Amino acid sequence: MAEKTNFPEGVVPFKLPKLKGKGKQKGLRRLIYLAIIILGVVGIYNMLFVYVQPGTFALKEVKIGVKRGIQPNAYQAGLIFRKPFGMEHIHIFPKTLLVYELTNFPDIHDDDEIPYYRFDKAAHIQTSDGFFVDVDATIIYRIDDPYTVLQTIGPGHLYEDNGIIPKAEPVLKQALGQLTTEEFYNSPKRYEKTLMAKSLLNEQLRNKGLKVEHVLVRYFQYSEEIQKNIEEKKLKDQLVFKNQAEGRAAMEEANLKRIIEEGEAAVRVKLQEGQAYITRKNAEKDLYTRKKHAEADLLIKLAEATRTDLKNKALQKIGSDRLVGLEMAKVLKGLDLIVLPSDGKAGLNPLDLRNALELFEVED
Repeated sequence: MAEKTNFPEGVVPFKLPKLKGKGKQKGLRRLIYLAIIILGVVGIYNMLFVYVQPGTFALKEVKIGVKRGIQPNAYQAGLIFRKPFGMEHIHIFPKTLLVYELTNFPDIHDDDEIPYYRFDKAAHIQTSDGFFVDVDATIIYRIDDPYTVLQTIGPGHLYEDNGIIPKAEPVLKQALGQLTTEEFYNSPKRYEKTLMAKSLLNEQLRNKGLKVEHVLVRYFQYSEEIQKNIEEKKLKDQLVFKNQAEGRAAMEEANLKRIIEEGEAAVRVKLQEGQAYITRKNAEKDLYTRKKHAEADLLIKLAEATRTDLKNKALQKIGSDRLVGLEMAKVLKGLDLIVLPSDGKAGLNPLDLRNALELFEVED
């Protein structure tokens, strides 16, 4: 009959060979010796070496030896040798940014996302005008000098319990308490006071080896009654500002219309002035043209009269009869045949030049 097993069908389990007699005892002793060696190596390693993880640094404290006390040199990430049996102790501190948060909503963060995260309830701050406000603030800081931290505050997380936590809320009350109820809504003034809180914290924590990088005010809340009064007042103020803005807008619109009308009137005046200037210049041009035409006509008439006068005078002088004769001779130019009587008193003999000159009344 086959032996029943819990393995799936077709799967054959692997069985260690059974050791018999002295071979079995010998193999068991080897396993025990190997385990003892491994445990010894691990134990010696843990006693002699400490691993410093990335993002941290370590300080060595000598408890038994020549140079007893905390050593000032900080060790970076890696393995550190230490003397066993409590002769030396290694203190580990985070090198990255640390977060201390004052909030009434601590569940919004995940510890895995922010490994060095500590929170407390929101800061209860009294404003300068006597009202109370709960402020959610975040303080981001870091260990600037681990040797000073270990000397003045202590090991472990005492840099939180005896360092940043006792100082944070009093400083926030000192700085933000200078604001009035309404000034908490003024971002520039609120930011100015956060810078003041950062400066005060650094003054108080510098000699402890801590340094504050940022102080952030994320949220603040008054009591419901005060919050309601503030909101109503803000709404009234906004309404007043709205009415003032609308009034200024109406005034500016009226000014704009006036300026447009004045501009259009000025344009019309300039256009009329331009048209009058064109009309005047055209009239001056026409007058000048007519004047010059008249002067030219007068000069032409005078020249023609002078020409006629000179011509008449020329014709009245000696030799003018010859000119008349020459002009009359031009009349005969081109005639092929002319029949004239050649005898008698009125006869014309073309060969008798003297008679021809007398006929045209040309004197010698």
